[in-house]
Amino acid sequence: MTDRPALEVVLLWHMHQPDYRDSLSGEVLEPWTWLHALKDYSDMAAHLERHPAVRAVVNFTPVLLDQLDALAAECRAGAPREPLARLLVHPEPDRIDHADRRWLLERAFRCNHATMLTPFAGYVELRRIRESFGTDLDGAARYLGGQYFADLVTWYHLAWTGETVRRGSPLVLRLMARGSDFTIAERQALFAEFGELVAGLPGRYRRLAERGQVELSTTPYAHPLGPLLFDFASAREAIPQAPLPTEGAYPGGAERFDRHVEGALARHTEAFGAPAAGMWPAEGGVSDAVLARLSAAGVRWAMTGEAVLANSVSAAGGGIPRETFLSRPVRFDAAPELAMLFRDDELSDLIGFEYARWHGREAALDFVARLERRREHVAGRIEHPLVVVALDGENAWEHFPYNGYYFFEELYGQLADHPSIRTTTPAAFLARNEHEALHLPHIVAGSWVYGTLSTWIGDPAKNAAWDRLVRAKRMVDAQPERMDPALDRQLMLAESSDWFWWLGEGTAGHGPRTFDRLARHNLANLYRLLGVPIPHDLVDAYVVDADDANPADNVGAMRRAHAGH
Repeated sequence: MTDRPALEVVLLWHMHQPDYRDSLSGEVLEPWTWLHALKDYSDMAAHLERHPAVRAVVNFTPVLLDQLDALAAECRAGAPREPLARLLVHPEPDRIDHADRRWLLERAFRCNHATMLTPFAGYVELRRIRESFGTDLDGAARYLGGQYFADLVTWYHLAWTGETVRRGSPLVLRLMARGSDFTIAERQALFAEFGELVAGLPGRYRRLAERGQVELSTTPYAHPLGPLLFDFASAREAIPQAPLPTEGAYPGGAERFDRHVEGALARHTEAFGAPAAGMWPAEGGVSDAVLARLSAAGVRWAMTGEAVLANSVSAAGGGIPRETFLSRPVRFDAAPELAMLFRDDELSDLIGFEYARWHGREAALDFVARLERRREHVAGRIEHPLVVVALDGENAWEHFPYNGYYFFEELYGQLADHPSIRTTTPAAFLARNEHEALHLPHIVAGSWVYGTLSTWIGDPAKNAAWDRLVRAKRMVDAQPERMDPALDRQLMLAESSDWFWWLGEGTAGHGPRTFDRLARHNLANLYRLLGVPIPHDLVDAYVVDADDANPADNVGAMRRAHAGH
C-alpha cells in the first residue's frame, strides 16, 4: 500500500446565505445569517483549528461577508437590527409588542427538533406551552407573560449555538443548566459574547489561511447563475427541450457576470488580505462562456459537479472511464489556463445527506474506507490521484447530533493520521501536479444539481421570474445615468440564483413563498431606486407569513431531493 502514491483529498466547504436585508431600509427580513454564524461558521473554524494537519478550502460568498460585517458593526454599537438579537436584549419583555410576540411564537421553534430541541428540557417545556394554544398564536401572544418570551428567545439562541462555542462558554453552559428565568443582564451578556464571536469570524479564517492550512475561495458577488446570465439557451445543452423564458435573453448578461466576478475578487481581498485563486461558481454553474470570463479575470481554478463532467465527456465522444477524469484536473478549450475540478458526488452527498443518521465514528470510518477504495481503484493508472469533496458548509450540521462535533473529530483525526491519504488544497495540488491535467474541447453547461440548469430555469414559475428580472433590467438600462453603487448592488442582489431555486414544481413547504417575496422585494427596490412606478405584482411583495418554514430546513429537504442524480 505504501509503495503507491498517496490519494490527495480536497475538502471544500461552501458558506453562503443570500442577503436577507432590505437594502433601502436596512431592516433584516430573515435571521438565518445570524443563526448560522453562531452555530456553523464558528464550529467549522473550530474543527480546523483543533486539527492543524488537515487542509481544506472554505468558500465565502461576498454577500455573506457583507452581512457578517454588518452584524458585527451592530453588535459593537449595541443596537442590533437583526430581529432575534434585538429581542434577545429587549430590556422589558412585558413590553414586547404583539407582532414581535407572535413572530417569536412562530419562528423560535424552527430548528431540527430531534437534535436541537428535544435534548433540552427547558426548551421542550416552552414548546409544550406553545402547543397548548393549538393554532391560536394571537391568543398565546396576548396571554403569555414577558418572561416566557425572554426565555423563548434565549433558548432559541442557545439551541443555535455551535457545539464548540457551547463547550467553551461558561455562560452558555450555566444558562442551559438553569433552563429558565433568564435575566436581562444574562441576556445582554449572551448577546455581547455572540457579538464578539461574529466579529471574530473573518479573522479566524484569515489566520487559518495565513498559516497555510486553509485556502479561501470565493463566488461571483451575489451568487448569480452564470450560464443563464450569458444565455438562457445554455440550459438546452444538457436538456435540449428545456422550455425557456418568454424574454429571449438577459440584457447585458456578460457584463453583469463580469461585474459579479470583479466585485467578488475585490471583496475577498478586502476581507482576507489576499486574492482568491479559485472560485466555486454559484451552484457550480458553468459553461464555456463562464470559464472564459473567470480565466480572463485571473481565476486559476473552479469547481462544479461530477454530472457536468460526465456530460462533457459524453459530448466529446465518451469512452473515457469516469475515474480517469474525476481523479485529476481538466482543462477546456474555452479557458485552457483554468483548471476545473469536479466533486465526487457520492462522497460529498454521503456527508451532506446520509451520515447524519450514523454514529460519528462509524460515519468517519466508512468515509475513509471509501477513500481507500478510490485509491486502490486508480492505482497504477494515475500518478497523483485526487478526490474532491465539495458541499454546503452550513446547512447539513443541524441534522447531525451535536452539530456534527463527533463526526468532525473522528473524520479530521483519521485524515490527519492516515499514511496514504492526505488532505490538500486546489492551489497546492495544482502547483505540484500541473502536468496531471487532462483536456476536453467543451464543457456542457450545467450545475452540481443533476449536471443541468433545471433547478433555475425551464419551469413556468422559474421562467416567469426571469421575465420579471429582464423587464427590471431593461428599466435600469433605459436610465444609464442613474447607475451608481447602490443601484448596481441592488441589481446584483436581484440577479442572485437563490430566488429561482425555490420556484415551481418540486419545491415543498412554505419556503418558496418567502423566497419569492424576497425576490420580488428586491426587484421593487430596483424600481424605487430608479424613481419609476413599481409594477403591480411587486408592490408590497414582502409580507412576513406566520406559516413560512425555515429556509435552512427547506434547503436540506431540497438538496436531499437532488442527491440522487
